Amino acid sequence: MEYLPVEVIGNILSRLGAARDVVIASATCRKWREACRKHLHTLSFSSDDWPVYRDLTTSRLEILITQTIFQTIGLQGLYILMDDVDEFSASTVIAWLMYTRETLSELIYNVRTTPNVNILDICGRQRLETLVLAHNSITGVEPYYQRFPCLKSLSLSYVSISALDLNLLLTACPNIERLTLINPEIAMSDAQVTVELNSPTLKTIYVEAISLDKFMLEADSLETLHLKDCALEVFELVGKGSLKHFKIDDVSVIHLDIGETVENLEIMDVSNFTIIWSKFYQMISKSSKLRRLRLWDVVFDDEDEIIDLETIALCFPLLSRLSLSYDLRDGLLHYGLQGSSYLENVIALELGWTVVNDLFTDWVSCLLIRCPNLKKLVIHGVVSEAKTHEECQMFAKFTSSIVQLMRKYMHVEVHFEYE
Repeated sequence: MEYLPVEVIGNILSRLGAARDVVIASATCRKWREACRKHLHTLSFSSDDWPVYRDLTTSRLEILITQTIFQTIGLQGLYILMDDVDEFSASTVIAWLMYTRETLSELIYNVRTTPNVNILDICGRQRLETLVLAHNSITGVEPYYQRFPCLKSLSLSYVSISALDLNLLLTACPNIERLTLINPEIAMSDAQVTVELNSPTLKTIYVEAISLDKFMLEADSLETLHLKDCALEVFELVGKGSLKHFKIDDVSVIHLDIGETVENLEIMDVSNFTIIWSKFYQMISKSSKLRRLRLWDVVFDDEDEIIDLETIALCFPLLSRLSLSYDLRDGLLHYGLQGSSYLENVIALELGWTVVNDLFTDWVSCLLIRCPNLKKLVIHGVVSEAKTHEECQMFAKFTSSIVQLMRKYMHVEVHFEYE
C-alpha cells in the first residue's frame, strides 16, 4: 500500500462515500492524510450513514461538517443529506458552498436552514453538472444571472417553486438533459394550476406525485417520459418524434396527448391506469418500432372493451416483450383473441391475474400459440392469506393445468411470481 501514488489513494477514499469513513481511513498515516486533503473528490454527509448525526446538537454537527470540508481541496462531489435533523444556520451552509462551488460538478443538497439559502445565487455560473435539491424553496429565478451553463441533471424533491420560476430555471440550464420532479409545491397566482415547460435539450423527465390542472411540455429532444402517481386534468407533450420510452403508472388524467411524437417509440409501459382502448390504440398505432409493450392492471373505461391481440400483432411487428394483466371476462376473452396473426418476434411474455379461474389458463394457452418463438414465460399472481376450500381446489387445478400445458412447450423457460 505504501507504494500507491497519493492520487490513487485519493480515489480510493472518494469511493468510501460516507465522510465518517473517510476521516477514519485518513488517519492511517501521513500519506493518507495528504490524499484526503489534496486528492479527495467526493464527500458525503448523510444522517442515514451514521445515526449519531441525529443525536448531536446542531452546532456540534455544523462544526464537524465544517472542519471536514475545509480540510479538503478541490471537491467535485458534495452530498449533504440531513433528514430528521434540526435546521442549520444559513451562514454556515453558505460557507460550505462558497468554499467548494468553484470545483463542484455534483451537489446533492437536503438541508433545512434558517433563513432559506438561495442555492441558485451561490452555485450559478459555475461548473455544476448535477444538482439535486430537496426540502428547499426557490423564488425569483433570474435565468441570465443565475445561469448553469454545464448543468445536465436537475432533481427537485419537495421543493416549493412557482410555475414561472420552474420554466425560468430550465431556461437557465441551456444544456439540461434530465429533469426529476417529485412532489413539488407549485405556487400559483391564479386559481388554475398550470405548468408550461420548454427545453430543446431535455432528453429524460420523471414526474411523481404532482397535482395540476394542466401540464404542457415542449421538448424537441425528449426520449424518456415517466409519469407516476399524478393527478392531471390535461397533459400535453409537444416534440419532434424523438420519444422512445413512455411509462405511466397510477396516473389520473382526463386528456392525455403525446401528439405526433410516437413514431420512434420503442417501450410503452402502462400500469394502474384507466384506458379507452380505441383512443389508446389511436395514440400509439404509428409506433411501428415498438419493442416492449406492458399493460398492467389496466382498467377499461368501457366494460365491453378488451385488448385486441390481432391489432397488436399487426401494428407492432418488432415487438419482442409483451406484458399483460387485466380483468378477464367470459365472452369478451374470445373477442380479444380473434385473428390469425402471430407475434413472431415475441420472446418474453409476462401474464398476470388477480383471481384464479379457468379463463386465465385458456388465455395463457391461446397466447402461447400466438407466440411461436417464445423463450420465457413469467406468470404473476396474487395469493391471499386466507383461502377457502373452493379457492384451494381452484388454485390446485390451475397449477395442474399450467404444468400440463407447459409440457407442450418444453423449450420455454417458465417462472411464477406471487405476491
